[in-house]
Amino acid sequence: MLVKDQLNRTLQLSEIPVRIVSLVPSQTELLVDLGLENKIVGVTKFCVHPKSLRKEKKIVGGTKDVHYDKIKTLRPDIIICNKEENTKEIVAACEKIAPVWVSDILTIEDSLDMISSLGAIFNVADKASDLVAGINSEKDKFSNFVQHRPIQKVAYLIWKNPYMAASTNTFINSILQVNRYENIISDADSRYPEVTVDLLKLVDLVLLSSEPYPFKREDVIQLEELLQKQVRLVDGEYFSWYGSRLRDAFMYFRTL
Repeated sequence: MLVKDQLNRTLQLSEIPVRIVSLVPSQTELLVDLGLENKIVGVTKFCVHPKSLRKEKKIVGGTKDVHYDKIKTLRPDIIICNKEENTKEIVAACEKIAPVWVSDILTIEDSLDMISSLGAIFNVADKASDLVAGINSEKDKFSNFVQHRPIQKVAYLIWKNPYMAASTNTFINSILQVNRYENIISDADSRYPEVTVDLLKLVDLVLLSSEPYPFKREDVIQLEELLQKQVRLVDGEYFSWYGSRLRDAFMYFRTL
């Protein structure tokens, strides 16, 4: 069976994969929601949904520090990676062990294509189709909900000391757009550039993500005093996890 990943690379699979290693937390959650939990044999230490998974599956490192010897002992039929979460070197090393399927996601449409593609690979196309339809339905309802909301200029911070923000060439940016937020951070050279306090003073609203840096309430108070702007804590998983988490994301966005 020949399949293509989102980098347009061709993979040769002898049959439907039954032993999966996933190196991408959001895609691990997706595989579980597609009914494939019993086929997952290896995950990263950041694969936290569902919470029980790391106790039941072999942890093969992080998204950037992979233990290839542990993956090899699992005898996977396929390894699931992502262009941003994992490196070229990781993909190349994993390809010596098993076929590697790589996602490349900048938009919600890319995410839905990824869901459909994995549904086809693992012979759960109907479940994938239902999930895609559900996400599209929630997205359409949310778009109607916010259609008259004024556009706000925002910066979405993902790190502190130094402050770093999601740029326009990220999946997070596509989520900001759906929420009628205009991302003022644009950097052709970096998806997550360092940003200055002076730049942050140009926004209407600063969003502090819960991950990867765990911003807290005291960070909100500190920045509001410094910028004299509105600052809000947000759930980073709903803004950055592409996959089945999108199904519930739009209900969360209504609370904002």
